[in-house]
Amino acid sequence: MMNTFFFTLMLFLQPGCHAAKDIVLVENGKARHKIVLPADATPAEKRAAMILKTYLGKISGATPAQISENAYNEGDAAIFIGNTGHVETFGADKLKGEGFLIATDDQHLYIRGGSGKGLVYGVYTLLEQYFGCRKYAAGPAFVPSKKTINIKPQLLDRQEPQFVYRETYYPAPLDAEYQEWHKLHSFEDLWGLWGHSYFKLVPPKEYFSAHPEYFALVNGKRQATQLCLSNEQVFKIVSDYFRKAVANNPDALYWSISPEDGTGYCTCDQCALTDKEEGSHSGSLIRFVNRVAAQFPAQQFTTLAYTYTLQPSARTKPASNVVIMLSSIDAYRNQPLADAPSAAVFRKALADWKHISNNIFVWDYTTQFTNYLAPFPDYFLLQKNLQYFADNGVTGVFSQGSGGTYSDMSELNAYLQANALWQPKISTDNVFSDFMNGYYGPAAPFITKYLEALARNLQTSKAPLDIYGSPVNDRNNYLVPAFIDEYSTLLDQAEKAAGDDAKLLEKVYRARLPLEYAALQQSRLYGTAKYGYLVPSGNGFAPNPKWAERVKRFTQQIKQAGVTELSEGGVSPEAYQQEWEELLARPWKSSLAFRKKVTLQYPFTPEYTAKKEATLTDGLVGGKDFSLNWLFIYGNDLVATIDLERAQKLSHIQLNFLQDARHNIFLPTAISVEVSADGRSFRQVTQQAVKAVTEEDFSARVETFKLAVNAPDARFVRITAKCLPKMPLWRGNDKKPAICCDEVFVN
Repeated sequence: MMNTFFFTLMLFLQPGCHAAKDIVLVENGKARHKIVLPADATPAEKRAAMILKTYLGKISGATPAQISENAYNEGDAAIFIGNTGHVETFGADKLKGEGFLIATDDQHLYIRGGSGKGLVYGVYTLLEQYFGCRKYAAGPAFVPSKKTINIKPQLLDRQEPQFVYRETYYPAPLDAEYQEWHKLHSFEDLWGLWGHSYFKLVPPKEYFSAHPEYFALVNGKRQATQLCLSNEQVFKIVSDYFRKAVANNPDALYWSISPEDGTGYCTCDQCALTDKEEGSHSGSLIRFVNRVAAQFPAQQFTTLAYTYTLQPSARTKPASNVVIMLSSIDAYRNQPLADAPSAAVFRKALADWKHISNNIFVWDYTTQFTNYLAPFPDYFLLQKNLQYFADNGVTGVFSQGSGGTYSDMSELNAYLQANALWQPKISTDNVFSDFMNGYYGPAAPFITKYLEALARNLQTSKAPLDIYGSPVNDRNNYLVPAFIDEYSTLLDQAEKAAGDDAKLLEKVYRARLPLEYAALQQSRLYGTAKYGYLVPSGNGFAPNPKWAERVKRFTQQIKQAGVTELSEGGVSPEAYQQEWEELLARPWKSSLAFRKKVTLQYPFTPEYTAKKEATLTDGLVGGKDFSLNWLFIYGNDLVATIDLERAQKLSHIQLNFLQDARHNIFLPTAISVEVSADGRSFRQVTQQAVKAVTEEDFSARVETFKLAVNAPDARFVRITAKCLPKMPLWRGNDKKPAICCDEVFVN
């Protein structure tokens, strides 16, 4: 099944004769072969031998002897590891990168590696593809038990990587053995400085007060948003940093010189002139990085083609030791990147960078950052995207998943990506089946059907799969309650198939967590309606009495699964439970506006406003998640008119707004309330100015505004909340501010 990974598999048959017999490495628990290392074996060769010896012992109980090649007696059965003289029988040509060779003649086994960990990769590949071992997730590998171990004679398996850098960022690859087993890398190991690095090189806390000129000139004012790359002192500080850092960490392969997350680029005369000459804001960046890289020709420097630096410079090519790390962040994930309309800008940027550089890495994304646990059915597109990268000259991939926190099908995602990162052109169908059957055992058919149903309904719905999406968005109709019931039935069958196997049941429960998370989040959205967490009680509503225990059980399960945060930089399991406890303890508040019709002057943003205008009168308040129970308006004021259906006396208006600068959401600058008896002639009954957030503040919080009104005869209520006219300088981007309001309580 696994031989689809072989580059070459040759069985030499003598004409008129039967195939040669298998080579028996271990027979009845006793090793027949010795492990032979070069006379001057390197630490990597010794380690590879130890790994093989350890696993042969785990499989069969055998402990093969280990000797140096200069002590080897010709004719003795041997496993030659590393650059022995004997392996040259199969050619001494250099293996590409971290490639390896596994070969046999009629008696011996040979393993040779290229650079880096190539030899270790070869040993783990031998264990997996020939001896039946598997490493499905972090923790101990699966090791078959057999007293006799055979391998085919006349075998030649030469494998070389497609990409020089390969990382899938999920919990499993953080396990050291998993990483080596699956031929993966880690930025923690290979980068001396990683990611958004400007302020690691020139920290604003250290320099901004005394030297604001080191930082970007934005709208005529120096701001700690990015660096001023035309400032010679900045160049000197950065150069001095690398002089020390490289000396202290000479083994690091890559060093980042990259803008901070956001825009706020420098518009001083010199930086602006450079960018104009280069036709892109990446112009000043590439010129700066090239200057630094020229001082350290033995090191490789990476920089980000992302947001304002996405498009390449027109005149200056990146130096030979500069790597462009291109981001695909704006693309939806329900279609392959090669075809998705949302990826058109990324595809053009990749094509344009290819014209001026042969060193292009892609920073890709395979999770929903706003809801790590939400079902994210891109499982069957992962390999297609990696194939597209390979076909278009990409030399390295950082595939960003959920990092160290558990997320939707993270074990499967890591396993599929690891295999495709090594050889993207070879089908992963067998890899998928092998993982499902090996990891989920008798539950595999039902979990497979669940994943296929998710992916099928996603494609049928044509819903965008957004890495900043939400399981409560009405566009995500592959997660409507009817489908959730269908998925739940399949997972019920998986649980039944697992029987009394506690370990397997735990895996099935983990696979089910995203579905339970979606249902819980949706219950906040549905509220007083069917599938909501509220049920009728007297003249109002109260929490379903079963909900507290349901949330508690869910929280315990996600903690056990390894969930540390439910979104990027978001709440912990404990905080999530506390959110629910506060929500369930909060008395439902009646309002004259409950379920009344709302008319908006400016449109809401459909991606984040599942209930549309009704968000303002559904009886539900929002929390810190902007995508749940908030009316989201981008770049315009909130002007909402509520029809109370009959004229009434009004005394109070209460409403909430969200402040979340990380997602470009700001409090209004002013709030006013007008009333009308006929819907045509309005009079203002109250107004309130709101203090602007003038200093950097990226915390998310809800602000409640209680306004007294005197309206003895009002049927229509018009709320106007003025949107911040432009982004604060400290936010550092050129997008429009958004405004978010939840419930309007009228009493």
